[in-house]
Amino acid sequence: MKKLFVASLILSLSGAVFAAEPTAQQSKMKTCNADATGKKGDERKAFMKECLSAKPAAPEAKLTQQDKMKKCNADATGKKGDERKAFMKTCLSNKA
Repeated sequence: MKKLFVASLILSLSGAVFAAEPTAQQSKMKTCNADATGKKGDERKAFMKECLSAKPAAPEAKLTQQDKMKKCNADATGKKGDERKAFMKTCLSNKA
């Protein structure tokens, strides 16, 4: 009996944990619902269909170190000596 109680307690707590975090679809539904405020009938239905079927924007790809070096070199055109060295240091250390 004690094992059954412990097992049911664990299951109920794990269910609460999963219910606390909304899924991606739930988050999308909430956002689309908020954006659809003021729309009614067929207009709302069409908006919700479009909104919920939209793919999320692809994250911007990070530049590789080689690409970053090419970009910084091109941007440093015309700079010489310490000015170029300082520019390259800041340019290459930027998180982009």
